[in-house]
Amino acid sequence: MDKAIPPWETISELIAAKNSVALTSFINALSPSETARSISRLTEKEQLRLLSMLSPEDAADVIEDISEVQAADLVEDMPSEQAAAIMEELSSDHLVDVLGEMDDDASEAILAKMDKEDAREARMFLEYAPDCAGGLMISEFLVYHTNDTIQDVLTDLQANRSEYSDYHVQYFYVVDQEHKLAGVLRIHDLLFPSHETRLSKIMLTSPLCVPDKASLIELQVFFEEHHLFGVPVVDDAKRLVGVVLPDAIEEAVNKRKTKTFLRLSGIIGGEEFRTMPLLSRSGRRLSWLSMNIVLNIIAASIIALYQDTLAAAITLAVFLPMVSDMSGCSGNQAVAVSMRELSLGLVRPKELIWVLAKEVKVGIINGIILGSILCGVAYAWQGNAWLGIVVGSALAANTLVSVTLGGILPLILKRFKLDPALVSGPLLTTVTDMCGFFFVLSFASLVLPKLVNV
Repeated sequence: MDKAIPPWETISELIAAKNSVALTSFINALSPSETARSISRLTEKEQLRLLSMLSPEDAADVIEDISEVQAADLVEDMPSEQAAAIMEELSSDHLVDVLGEMDDDASEAILAKMDKEDAREARMFLEYAPDCAGGLMISEFLVYHTNDTIQDVLTDLQANRSEYSDYHVQYFYVVDQEHKLAGVLRIHDLLFPSHETRLSKIMLTSPLCVPDKASLIELQVFFEEHHLFGVPVVDDAKRLVGVVLPDAIEEAVNKRKTKTFLRLSGIIGGEEFRTMPLLSRSGRRLSWLSMNIVLNIIAASIIALYQDTLAAAITLAVFLPMVSDMSGCSGNQAVAVSMRELSLGLVRPKELIWVLAKEVKVGIINGIILGSILCGVAYAWQGNAWLGIVVGSALAANTLVSVTLGGILPLILKRFKLDPALVSGPLLTTVTDMCGFFFVLSFASLVLPKLVNV
């Protein structure tokens, strides 16, 4: 049985043969995931030739199937006129996402070649933070005026049916003469009244809406409370500027989780793909690893200071990683709580004393319990009560330090405009290692005659 030919090999052959008709047909038959995988396996030159052989509409479909980072890198290498033609075919949210990943000069060069109205709208969207309502909204929605009639709406729908077919139409929005949101219409509201009826007579007044600066957390809460297909977005003057869909919120939440996971895994500078330049990928990883090696050298220096104590009671080496790891786990729990409360707005960076007071109590209780357990384990293993007291006391003290530090560290970093998700981990790990080693070895030095030959 013949082995199936991978789709990227077929695409490569069609590109080499300059068969744009067959290439378009083949690309359109692929699923989004197959398209993304195939694009990533092509050379950069083949990727550019692929987009140039497709129509702007089909090229835009390909752009929407791959990540914004990959799309931005690819579009940046295209002639600005060709790139602009493709970008104009993207939905407003994808357009802004891709432009947002580009250098300012590259994005501005493309915007300069786009339709003036599309470029104006894109620039407006780019002014918003990516994770607020303004950055997540779309401009593909249907809006009419309070003085319009049902017949006006039906005529517009018929005249623009090809354009509107790609819209996510569940509601019609109604604005007044100043473009302020006045009401909303459901599709079935248009079915029964006479065609001469004005929209102001049948619309739902005082519709739910969100401000354009609403955060991602606020939008999550909104859609949890109101199960709508979309919500209108208004600016400070209550003018309708866009619509946010629940799918956009879910996608933004997943992106945030992915970015946090990558940062905590040591991938700095955003997403990494194996199709990126080698030096770029290496630099993203080394920026984290080089910092970590310095911090670990600092932690290891504590052991060097007490090498005589460690040599006299070699059993202590077994407990050093246990004390530092257990304390690190306790500290990471406190970090997670502070990170969550910061994101929800339940705590502010200046509330250090309040958070410290809360975490000290937890640290004392958990430190005593965990220290007692380790004390008992050490005594049962070696039959030396002093060994149990040393390692148990060290774990109790280090747990108190790690829990209190873990609670306030994200607040301190946030106050200095540093990323808590990125910096909290390595700092906490280094401090808990240093303190853990210090507590075990310094406590052991105080009672070293009781530990000799243990």
